[in-house]
Amino acid sequence: MGNKERSTDMAIDISVVAASAAFVTLTFYLIRILQKGMTSLDETNRTLAEVRTAAHDLTGEAKQLIHTANQISRDVKGKIKTVEPLLESAHDMGEALHSVTHSVKQAAAVLGNELTPKSQGANNKVQIKVR
Repeated sequence: MGNKERSTDMAIDISVVAASAAFVTLTFYLIRILQKGMTSLDETNRTLAEVRTAAHDLTGEAKQLIHTANQISRDVKGKIKTVEPLLESAHDMGEALHSVTHSVKQAAAVLGNELTPKSQGANNKVQIKVR
């Protein structure tokens, strides 16, 4: 073997060692990237499980809130039905008072027209006609 063959064999050996080192380094970094990806996926799965649990809890709370609102609505409707006759009676009473007030005004107007001063010579006297 000559020097030229030896240096060629050595260059090939160095190239093989360099390629192997590059492959080992690349494999090492690829494994680290995959490990970080797996950690991220695990965290994502935990977060999704927490979100599902929170959404389920919120759904239950929302259903309970709707149920409570429906009960309150039924209670209010029942109380309105209870108070409604009272309001109608108050309205009727107001109309009756208005009618009485109107009648009193008319009677006062009639009485005012019947109260007229009469002249009798030098004395002016007021005469009231009562029916």
